[in-house]
Amino acid sequence: MSQRTSSQTVRPSAARLRALAVSVVATGAGAATLLGAGVAAADEASALPLAATTVTTSAVADQAKAQGKAAATARQAAAAKAASWVQPVARYTLSASFGLGGSMWSHKHSGQDFAVPSGTPVSAAHSGTVVKAGPVGAGDGPAYGNAIVIRHADHTYSQYAHLSHIGVRVGQRVATGERIALSGNTGNSSGPHLHFEIRTTPNYGSAVNPVAFLRTVGVTV
Repeated sequence: MSQRTSSQTVRPSAARLRALAVSVVATGAGAATLLGAGVAAADEASALPLAATTVTTSAVADQAKAQGKAAATARQAAAAKAASWVQPVARYTLSASFGLGGSMWSHKHSGQDFAVPSGTPVSAAHSGTVVKAGPVGAGDGPAYGNAIVIRHADHTYSQYAHLSHIGVRVGQRVATGERIALSGNTGNSSGPHLHFEIRTTPNYGSAVNPVAFLRTVGVTV
């Protein structure tokens, strides 16, 4: 009598099924995490050039702004200097003053004397154009010795006399504070000094008190 073989279907236990499900879920989560990390890394890498470009652009803009500000400051300083007046010599002792009378002058003294050693640098008190320069007072008479007259934009004139050396020529533009001569003792002079005048015309006879004038433009001597 033949034996009958019965086949049985092996069914996995509930615990095994749960373990398999957990494994699948974990594998999927790991893949998702890995994919997410890759995407984030790619985003970060693509953002790096943009960030670098932004920083570079900002630095260039800041530098351009700083350079523009420095240029504006320099222009303002130059304009202020051009508008200002300065003393004609740096170190001095005031001697004969404007309007002083005496045997030294045929009329009253027409300027302010700055007692300085011969060879002291003489500066243009204000920017302008040289209209007179030479010996014999540059046409104003031998009493002035070597002299210079500068015309300024406000139609006032400054004169510098008794010079030992003249460093400018007629028609030359000079800046405020620019060296134009060396002081001396030429002409009708009792000792080394600079004779300084402020005039309303380029010629002798139109002088005003130079100390009072300088005070009105912010210069005290």
